[in-house]
Parts: sequence; C-alpha cells; structure tokens
Amino acid sequence: MANEALKTLFHPFESGSIDLPPEGAGVLFLGAEPHFRLPEGWRAAIHAVQGFRPDFRMLEASGVPVSPRAEGEGYAMALVLAGRHRGQNELRVAEALRRTLPGARIVVAGLKEVGIASLRKRLTDLLDIEGSEPKYHGLAFWLRRPVDMAAAGALGAVDKADLVDGRFQTAPGMFSHDRVDAGSRLLVQNLPLDLSGSVADFCAGWGYLAAEVAARCPGVSAIDLYEADFDSLEAARANLKGIKPKTAFFWRDLLAEPVERRYDGIVMNPPFHTSRAADPGIGAGMIRAAAKALKPGGRLLLVANRHLPYEPVLAAAFASHVELARDGAFKVFAARR
Repeated sequence: MANEALKTLFHPFESGSIDLPPEGAGVLFLGAEPHFRLPEGWRAAIHAVQGFRPDFRMLEASGVPVSPRAEGEGYAMALVLAGRHRGQNELRVAEALRRTLPGARIVVAGLKEVGIASLRKRLTDLLDIEGSEPKYHGLAFWLRRPVDMAAAGALGAVDKADLVDGRFQTAPGMFSHDRVDAGSRLLVQNLPLDLSGSVADFCAGWGYLAAEVAARCPGVSAIDLYEADFDSLEAARANLKGIKPKTAFFWRDLLAEPVERRYDGIVMNPPFHTSRAADPGIGAGMIRAAAKALKPGGRLLLVANRHLPYEPVLAAAFASHVELARDGAFKVFAARR
C-alpha cells in the first residue's frame, strides 16, 4: 500500500490543484519511500530523507539524493509522507516547518487506514490548511510555512517524552518507543550470566538488550549493535554511553548486507512485520544471518512470538537449540553453532 500513499502525495500536482515547484528549487521529502514517480514536467531537486536502511539503499540505488536525517534549510517546498506512527508524523511536519522558507508550501499525504484524517485535524488546530484532495485510499493536504514557528514547537514537543524505565532515550516511530517490549524483557530475565567475550545485538533498537547484557554479564568484553533504523541506532548510542564493554554501532540491513565480524554470542529480538503484514521470513533470515556471524560454538539468544515457526530454522542453522522460557505471548531460545 506504500505505492498508493506515494500516488496520493503527488496527485495534487498531477491534477493541477498545486503548481509544480520551480525548476532547480530544493524540495525536502521526509519519509521518502522507494519507487515514487514524479509528475510530468517536474524539474525541482528532490532531497529525500529515509532512515530505514533497506528503503535508504533502494532510494540510493535508484539515484535519488538521500540521507538518513534531514540536512540543510531554506527549502522551497517540503513533502511529508505520513506513516502509521502519529508522533513520528507530527515530528516530520515540525521538521518540514523548520527547514523550509517562510511561505513555502508543505504537502502532507497518507492512507486513510493509518489515520491521515486525524493528522489533518491536529494540524488544523495549529496551522491554516490551504486545501486537500482524497485519492487512492488516502488524503493529501497542503499548507504554507508561517513566519511564526509556534506550531513547529508544539509539534516537536512530542519528542520530549519521559525516559523509558527512567533511563532510555527514545522517540516516536521507534519499535516500542514508550516502554520496554515484553519479549525483550523475557529474554533479559533468561540471559545466561556466563555469556562472555564479543557479543552482538541484532535488531538492537534503542539499546535495551545491549544495556542489559552489559549490566548482567560481566564476562562480556565488547558489544556491537546492528540496527536498520537510523534514529533508533543513534538513540542506542546515547543510551549506552559510558558502559564498560567496548561498543560499536552498525546501521545495517542484516538481510542484505553481510556481517564482517564474528561473535561469541548474539542476542536478538527480530521483527516479523513488513508494515502491518506479518512476515515470519524476516525473523528466519535474521536467524540465518546470526548463525553465519557466530564463531564455532557461539551462542544465539533469541526471543520470538509464540506462534512463529522458528524451530525448524534453528534446527537447520545450528548444531543444537533449546527453549529456555515461554509465557503467554513469547518464547526464548538458546542455540549453539
């Protein structure tokens, strides 16, 4: 459905409801996703922002100038592709307001199923909406960047949430940004305290598992964090600052980019969704990647939802595996390479 949202975003230009930006003008595209098609006659320069590594790589491979975070200011226009995280959508609009020129047009679009109408209502309370256009199961609307930046401050305030567990910095859009995930907590409760040597945290998020490994396993000398979401990895960098084991941080797509280092242990709470659709193949691929990245005899500690069929994958990729714990929603495995 991402392509539908992209078509919704550009439809007002194609219908003539919005004029194309001037040739050579800088257009900031927040939440950019691959495979977008620019309207006929478009001559402005797109500067895409995408922090999810697989999408970033696809945009980069297609020749789109892209960065994981917004850079620069004074843009003549901004495009905002809204997703399913309300707080993240508000932060993107705030970013668009901060980085565009006064009077610049900001176009926002998303699918109805992810709450684009509620985002429009929220923005209507803060800004003057110039117009809107429904299309392709979604809604596009647009506004002008005001001189007064009070709206940007109000929208950006969503980023000032309390620390999770009183110690972890997070932000909307990250996995489990408002609490410690119950599956990760179950894995921590069943960590073998003799875990030692060089350890990696695959799908590290904002760093909870790595922080707990550092605190509970004194034999661990180094922890490497691998994460596909750029902002989550940067939060993890801040959250692990000052811990005793040596740390390194890798912005990686573990399903497509090889891991060069080899580890004595790997901890992992892998995702199993593509957008809203369940895809157990993601976790299976992560398990295979972990097996390749472990030294002979190395251990994988994995938590997964109870219904996911990972046992055959573990049996094929590892010399042995055992279930360590199970509750109403999750199961924890230990596997030996």
